[in-house]
Amino acid sequence: MNRVLVVMLLVTMCACGSSRSTHPPNPNGKGPAPLDLKSASSFAVLTKSGVTDVPASVITGDVGSSPITGAADNLTCAEVTGNSYSVDAAGPLPCRITNATLLTAAIKDMMTAYTDAAGRTLPTATNLGAGEIGGLTIAPGLYKWGTGVSISTDVTLSGGPNDVWIFQIAQTLNQASATHVVLSGGALAKNVFWQTSGDVTIQAQAQFNGVILSQTAINLKTGASVNGQLLAQTQVTLEQNTVTQ
Repeated sequence: MNRVLVVMLLVTMCACGSSRSTHPPNPNGKGPAPLDLKSASSFAVLTKSGVTDVPASVITGDVGSSPITGAADNLTCAEVTGNSYSVDAAGPLPCRITNATLLTAAIKDMMTAYTDAAGRTLPTATNLGAGEIGGLTIAPGLYKWGTGVSISTDVTLSGGPNDVWIFQIAQTLNQASATHVVLSGGALAKNVFWQTSGDVTIQAQAQFNGVILSQTAINLKTGASVNGQLLAQTQVTLEQNTVTQ
């Protein structure tokens, strides 16, 4: 009997440990623990397949692509306030910094953060708004959708400067033209993480807040702006956009 009780206790302890490891609480505020971007944290735009651009865009923060050649980065030096990293000598001149080692590490850290975000369990809500979150006010937490997510009207994220949001989106994310992702109560864009399996499209003149971790492409249409980061496992397309890291 004692051996049975010991085994049951060990199983329970293991199960609890597993739950904690995939749903760590935020030690400093509400919601889940933030993602650790590590060496990817300084990048406003980081991709594996390059950046296309209809000038002129305004990027504040570092820019880089790997493993694709630096020739796939179409942002000019004048458009970037920060470092423009390239894996080779083909990056934009005269600002290009060749540092394949740094980019390899940043891409690895981006992928690790994506996996962490996708693997979090015990969501605060599942399929909130049936995938349409426009018009909602969303508290800090972990939110999961088995579908795509649309923002057809303004959405508000209400919380403090240490609170965290993680959005797990199984398909695409689409924000309608001239809409806003609003941060209220002191919430910060660096603590809002949008993990998407499908493409992300921010339509013309829309204003977005948060860190996008996309398994595919991130597309900003004419005049759209982002306060946060664009971290894509394929490409980023820009059309006269403002991205502030």
